[in-house]
Amino acid sequence: MPEGRRRISPWCSFTLLGANIGIKLIMPKIIILGSSNAIPTKDHENTHMVVVGEERMVLVDSVSNPILRLEQAGLDFNDLTDIIVTHFHPDHVSGIPLLLMDMWLLGRQRPLNIYGLHYTLDRIETLMSLYNWSEWPNFFPVVFYRIPSREMSPVLDCPDFTIHASPVKHLIPNIGLRIQFNRARQSISYSCDTEPCEEVIRLSEGVDVLIHEAAGASVGHSSASQAGEVAHRAGVGRLFLIHYPTGKFSDHDLVAEARITFPGEVALAKDFLTLEFGINNKQDR
Repeated sequence: MPEGRRRISPWCSFTLLGANIGIKLIMPKIIILGSSNAIPTKDHENTHMVVVGEERMVLVDSVSNPILRLEQAGLDFNDLTDIIVTHFHPDHVSGIPLLLMDMWLLGRQRPLNIYGLHYTLDRIETLMSLYNWSEWPNFFPVVFYRIPSREMSPVLDCPDFTIHASPVKHLIPNIGLRIQFNRARQSISYSCDTEPCEEVIRLSEGVDVLIHEAAGASVGHSSASQAGEVAHRAGVGRLFLIHYPTGKFSDHDLVAEARITFPGEVALAKDFLTLEFGINNKQDR
């Protein structure tokens, strides 16, 4: 797996303070770019998120118009270094072709790393071949990294964060993620789309924050109360529900449901929620 490339980051701002130069470093964070299940609404895009550090910016899944979504979050798409694709369902991968094309049309030259299971990346490459992307002139390098389908497989490592992946229980091969914020000594896990399973409990053991889907109890998915049970068994600090029904399909209080099985703090992960991971920070805003 590639190590984080060391460079002067656009996320560092330099301010002249008398005879001294002060350096303000960005606090590592996760921004929820979308929180809905497979049926989005005007206020809730399909579930995806971005992990931001000083050296790397990692998109987790890609839907709709990714460049616009990143701009709405106050981020520059040019700083994107990596994409993790959890699984090959339209509500998680539909934005990848447009993102790659737009970055190419806007003159990107830096390589982009894309991570996923063999099953997932094989289909991403097939999808892009249908667009004949091998013939797009002067296209920037895209490097695919295939993640083994085993628990706590390393994905990437950089000074700000370390990411591991574990298979979870969905309709097709899928991964959940655990992200360790190295300097802050804080951690977060993301279940992605899954039924309650031991793999997610082990992936999430002792994390500060668990982001768990709450699409409803069905094959390949979980209810809010099941998410709460996973959080309780894993001993997490806080639980955020995501990938839940929105708009006219939202028919009951998911937070109250999760609190039946999890005694800790529970909240909905809403679009553009920011979770910051620095020393002594409150995490969300």
